[in-house]
Amino acid sequence: MRKVSKRLKNEENGIFIISFDMELYWGVRDEISLKKYKKNLIGVHSFIPSILKLFKRFDIHSTWAIVGFLFFKSKEHLISNIPSKLPNYSNKNYSPYDYAFKMKANKFKDLYHFAPNLIELINSYPNQEIATHTFSHFYCLEKSQNLESFKLDLETAVNIAQKNKILIKSITFPRNQINPQYFHILKEFGINQYRGNPLSWLYHTETWEKSSFLFRRIFQFLDAYINITGHNTYNIKSISNSILLNIAASRFLYWYTKPIKYLETMKVKRICSDLTYAAKRGEIYHLWAHPHNFGVNISENLKLFRKIIKHYVHLREKYDMKSLNMSELAHYIR
Repeated sequence: MRKVSKRLKNEENGIFIISFDMELYWGVRDEISLKKYKKNLIGVHSFIPSILKLFKRFDIHSTWAIVGFLFFKSKEHLISNIPSKLPNYSNKNYSPYDYAFKMKANKFKDLYHFAPNLIELINSYPNQEIATHTFSHFYCLEKSQNLESFKLDLETAVNIAQKNKILIKSITFPRNQINPQYFHILKEFGINQYRGNPLSWLYHTETWEKSSFLFRRIFQFLDAYINITGHNTYNIKSISNSILLNIAASRFLYWYTKPIKYLETMKVKRICSDLTYAAKRGEIYHLWAHPHNFGVNISENLKLFRKIIKHYVHLREKYDMKSLNMSELAHYIR
């Protein structure tokens, strides 16, 4: 890890964190058909190498939380490594295992479900942290899931990472379903920090089927373009240091969408305003995203990242703002 400057030691630096939830089809399998989403999934394999080059050029540190299924090369490889006890959700569609058992084995490289080469590429770049997004995209709040199945899921995720010489220290929860009752399990497996949700009521943890979910999603979308909940930055001293560190999210990054492209300027302005606020006040700003959302309109999405990163570089030069991944920030705090 790079040296922490004197200003950061004095808690005067703003800090910019980026984290990605890397899922491929496992993250959207229960929402959209593979046929409809193939283009996005194929595009991930072009987007990630491009964004890594951009990060290296501008010294951007980030965290990549990866679903454990992605470490494998094939259906057969995955099936031979599944946990002994699987999640038993009341809604059977939430479990990916029936789908995994039934899906056709691909004679060629399966770019929709597996990504060992991408993981290896990410791990080869400087200042990029590999974290976990659980093994099976595990939902920690849905009915009938339990601690035992979560523990086995997490153990399998940590073990497959270790087989690839990766030590897991951070987690982001699928669908942001944070379950504090599982924190001691995370600690048992060497995970010290997680990405929490913004403090606003709009982002409180819920199950996927809550009646208020659609209402919240609409306002979360609007909040990405206009200031509804504030900047959602926070200072280092506010980070809870009980069982795990909560390195909370500030803003979800929405992708370029042609029908509403006229709103892109508003979205970038919103994020840049957040960053400036954090830099001036010496606070943390945590931006997060899904790579599969950027698998189409890749050129436009890379432009979006460039605009944000160039603004960060301006703030780095003017206010000595720092780019850290989740583990680097946790290392400093501890």
